[in-house]
Amino acid sequence: MIIENSTYKPFYFFKNKHFNTVYRNLFHHTNVTYKRKRIETDDGDFLDLDFSITNSKKIVIVIHGLEGSSSSTYVKSLTTTLNSNNFDVVAINLRGCSGETNHLLSSYHSGKTDDLAAVLSYLEDHNNYDYYYLTGFSLGGNQILKYLGENGYKTNTKIRSAVTISVPCDLKGSSEVLEKFGNQIYMRRFIRSLKRKTLIKSQRFPNSFLNKDEIEKVKNLYEFDNLYTAPAHGFIDAYDYWKKSSSKQFITNIKIPTLLITAVDDPFLSKSCYPIKEASKNSNFYLELTKYGGHVGFNSNFSNSNDLWLENRIVQFINNTI
Repeated sequence: MIIENSTYKPFYFFKNKHFNTVYRNLFHHTNVTYKRKRIETDDGDFLDLDFSITNSKKIVIVIHGLEGSSSSTYVKSLTTTLNSNNFDVVAINLRGCSGETNHLLSSYHSGKTDDLAAVLSYLEDHNNYDYYYLTGFSLGGNQILKYLGENGYKTNTKIRSAVTISVPCDLKGSSEVLEKFGNQIYMRRFIRSLKRKTLIKSQRFPNSFLNKDEIEKVKNLYEFDNLYTAPAHGFIDAYDYWKKSSSKQFITNIKIPTLLITAVDDPFLSKSCYPIKEASKNSNFYLELTKYGGHVGFNSNFSNSNDLWLENRIVQFINNTI
C-alpha cells in the first residue's frame, strides 16, 4: 500500500537533501542512559544490547545503519521519544559496532538476519514483554524487511509491527549511487571506518584471506564487499552478496503491518531502491514516499526538541498497531 500524502513538510533549508542528511548528526544531540547486556551467539561471538527501560510491557527493537551504533544520534533521538511514550527500547549494536571488535573474522552485513533472531530469542527467554516492535534505519531496515519476508507466517506473533527508514532495498543500486561524485563525502566516511575495522581483523587473523595492502587500496563499497564482506560471509562475490541480501525481493511475503519511510531525494538510493510495485501487491506493507528528507534525515526545522516528525511518525504507526 502506498501512502501518497505524507504529512512531512520541512522548513525551506531542509529541502536540500544533503543538508537534511547531515544536520541530525551534526547538531541534534540527545542524552540517553543505556544499560548494556552482552549476549553470546551460537557461533561463539557476541552482541551488545543497550536497553533504555521505562518498565513497559512493550519493547521496540532498534537496529542502526551502516557503521552506526546505539550511540548514533538518530537511535538516541528515537529512543528518547519512545521512552516518553511508554515503550522500552533495546538498541542492537551489530557485530563490531559497540566499541569492541567482535571475536570472529566475519562481522555484520545487510542481509544478516540471524542476529535479530538471536535477540528475539533472548528477549523471549529472559524478559516478559507482551509485544515487540521492530525499527531499523538504512542497513538495519534492510535486515528487518528481509527477516520479516523470510519468516512470513512463521514470524513471532508477539511482533506486532515494524517501521523501517531510508532502506537501500536494492544493495547494488544503492552502492552504485554512492559512487557518484556528489556522494563521495558519504562514501569516504563509510570506507574509512570499514577499512579501519578490517585492518584490525587482518592483524587478528594473519592466516586469513585478508591482505593489508589490498584493504588499504579499497575506495568504494563494491571493492570492500568483494574483498571482505562476500568471502567472510559465504558469498561468491559482491554481486552475489547484494543479490541475496537485498530486501526488495522479500517484501511481498511480509505478513505483519510494516511501514517504510523513504525520501524521493535520498542521496543514497537508486530508483530500484523504491519498492513501489511490491507495496502495491502487499496490503501489510506501507510505503510512505516523501518529496524531501534526505537519508535518515526528515528534519523539519532547526529545533532539536520540537516537531520531531520522524520520531513521532514512527510512534504513531506503532500505536496504530497495538
